Amino acid sequence: MGMSREKEIAHVTLVGSVVNLLLVCVKAVAGVAANSAAMISDAVHSLSDFVTDIVVLVFVRVSARPQDEDHDYGHGKYETLATLFIGLALAGAAIGIVVSGATKLAHWLQGEDIPAPGKLALWAALLSIVAKEILYQYTRLKGRKLSSPALEANAWHHRSDALSSIGAAVGIGGAILLGDRWTVLDPLASIVVGAMLVKVAWDLLGPSFGELTDSSLPAETEARMLEIIRSVDGVSDPHNLRTRRIGNRIAAEVHIRLDGSQTLEEAHEKTTEVERRFRECFGRESHINIHMEPKK
Repeated sequence: MGMSREKEIAHVTLVGSVVNLLLVCVKAVAGVAANSAAMISDAVHSLSDFVTDIVVLVFVRVSARPQDEDHDYGHGKYETLATLFIGLALAGAAIGIVVSGATKLAHWLQGEDIPAPGKLALWAALLSIVAKEILYQYTRLKGRKLSSPALEANAWHHRSDALSSIGAAVGIGGAILLGDRWTVLDPLASIVVGAMLVKVAWDLLGPSFGELTDSSLPAETEARMLEIIRSVDGVSDPHNLRTRRIGNRIAAEVHIRLDGSQTLEEAHEKTTEVERRFRECFGRESHINIHMEPKK
């Protein structure tokens, strides 16, 4: 496999953080020099991206640790915590961008002039769109391959930055090309960008809250588990199934019925086979706890 899962996640995130840091510098300079609200809000977004890269690097390292005396189920939830932080950081950045754009818009409606942004801001936005879309595709591919929710969340952070740069490019381009009457497009673009980010943040926060509050796995996953348990010869009536997710691992508890006249060794063999098939389907690191009952 080459690199371990933890190292590969760290490598992908490191690539992203270097690109993000460069973009923060380019956008901040371009936003200030070209006098563009949309570009400055875009720079803030890239900065939140950079901060979340650091969060992922720290938390994924912790979540990869095996179980110890303090964490009998391993440290997988730290990765969920990282995803939650990313969602919160994104929500914070999004609200800030919307408020800033709305303030500028309110001033414009009161008759204040908005100066047209310079062309440098437009070039910075176009560079950002290309860089962040490539980063999104790369990070999402790796996130799926490594089944890492934190990496997938981070990929969406990259995509949202690309989207915000498209919004910025449209606003800046419109403000430059259409003349002074249309300079309001720059803060308008920053409001649209912020609204899109609020939606992305909401989509990230939902599953993280669910996992941290131990919500059950989807019905189709539970149905698949029951199917696997029933597939073992001599095992019947799986019931009291309880499920949850621990980071990128799955955990389940279940009661099964076995022929009461068989020996303890035979019953043990049956439950071991259930465990083997369960882990074959849901990963070697998955947890299953089986309670045996005699058939009535």
